[in-house]
Amino acid sequence: MTNKYFGLAVIISMGLLFSCKDQNTQKETPLVQYDEVPSTLPIDRLNLRQGFKIEVYADSIDGARSMAMGENGTLFVGTRNENKVYAIQDRDNDFRADRVMVLDSLEVPNGIAYKDGALYVAEVGRLLRYDDIESKLDELPSPEVVYDDYPTEFHHGWKYIAFGPDGKLYVPVGAPCNICDSTVVDKRYASITRMDPDGSNREIYAHGVRNTVGFTWHPETKELWFTDNGRDMMGDDVPPCELNRIAEQGQHFGYPFCHGGDVEDPEFGKRRPCSEFIPPVQQLGAHVAPLGVKFHSGKMFPELYKNHAFIAEHGSWNRSSKVGYKISMVKLDDNEAVSYETFIDGWLDEESQERFGRPVDLLFLKDGSMLISDDFGDAIYRVSYVGDEVAMD
Repeated sequence: MTNKYFGLAVIISMGLLFSCKDQNTQKETPLVQYDEVPSTLPIDRLNLRQGFKIEVYADSIDGARSMAMGENGTLFVGTRNENKVYAIQDRDNDFRADRVMVLDSLEVPNGIAYKDGALYVAEVGRLLRYDDIESKLDELPSPEVVYDDYPTEFHHGWKYIAFGPDGKLYVPVGAPCNICDSTVVDKRYASITRMDPDGSNREIYAHGVRNTVGFTWHPETKELWFTDNGRDMMGDDVPPCELNRIAEQGQHFGYPFCHGGDVEDPEFGKRRPCSEFIPPVQQLGAHVAPLGVKFHSGKMFPELYKNHAFIAEHGSWNRSSKVGYKISMVKLDDNEAVSYETFIDGWLDEESQERFGRPVDLLFLKDGSMLISDDFGDAIYRVSYVGDEVAMD
């Protein structure tokens, strides 16, 4: 990534990096940036359906991953390896960021959620809360620790977090391995947990979830839907990744015994049959690494896109030829998948196998347009519908 923010860059002060191990260590203070230079990302390579348009909303956001929107319009963005938390503002409402702040330096702050004026940030082993965040961007206070007793293994330890319609905070705990029965060590592994906003009343909500880094709630049924990354080292095309629906608390989705609803694991499959578990609503491509998932329920996209699931496919890392690197869409009819198709692609050149982006998370703005984060292209994109014709194939 060669394009970086130009214009004024004011470093308010530099101190020691904030350590998650020692809250008394001085934090890195905010870096304020103003961007007036058009992006050089080759978004003209992206393939969209007729009537749709994609633009760069924010550029040079190193490692941009999970997103959450504040009630006053501040976009908060987490990262994984970059250990940064961003606050991004579009102060003139032209759908192009004009202020970017690095809020804090934390340990793998992938998970971001916003509720009642507070920003929640999930590190690998603990959850932090920054109260009244949008009024304190320039002088960030020390965070409150909501919990600090989750497993600390890095393997699948980065977290996606979100508040549900029930007001509870949902937090997954990935399996600390490619394939293992980790629940014999800690029942929270390979699960989705939930808790009250203050960290109380924690419980396991779903079992057998290898590694979900994206979930959401259906706008009508309010049921939780999540993506799950399939295990590695079974070949290029096995097992499938998954889009799942949780109909009730306590359901088990198969890991490590069964994958994709019908693929017996070669190491653990003999212990429990696939028939014991909840199959996915849709089998996704093997190794596509599905992350963020959202339903469109706004008014900008044509009506035929309403209540279908959009999925950010981050893309494969261990396949002989790459797959994913796109936004896919699963059409639904009464909770049943009727198709699995591509909505946007072009981040990957299939012939050369070169890539310029890896989609991570999705977020819909109030006007109904879609934001997409990209941790390889270091950007946030905005997808809008500008056509007159119905755009559904």
